[in-house]
Amino acid sequence: MFSASMLLQILACAVYNNWWPMLSALMYVLVPMPCLFFGGGSTQFLTSRDVGGWMDAAKFLTGASAVGSFAIPIILRHAHMISTGAMFIEFTSFIIFVCTVLCFHRASLEDDW
Repeated sequence: MFSASMLLQILACAVYNNWWPMLSALMYVLVPMPCLFFGGGSTQFLTSRDVGGWMDAAKFLTGASAVGSFAIPIILRHAHMISTGAMFIEFTSFIIFVCTVLCFHRASLEDDW
């Protein structure tokens, strides 16, 4: 699923011969970073109710990068830097990416693996 998301990301750029939508791919790299740095590589801290400065910072950074992934195509479309079709392909890519992350999160919570 992740490769389909990346394929759509590249197609949004290549079909319209405009590589500005690749800025949202940068956010795909930034989304898992709080999990790696503050959560020890696990996604379980996202659903925990533990209160702490680093945990709250990780949750905030994860949310901010997820919102940025959705907002960058909208901002680029508003500035007339990308076309509407590229924006919708970016949204589809983001939805597939979110589904991939949710599947990974669910699989990492199960101990049967």
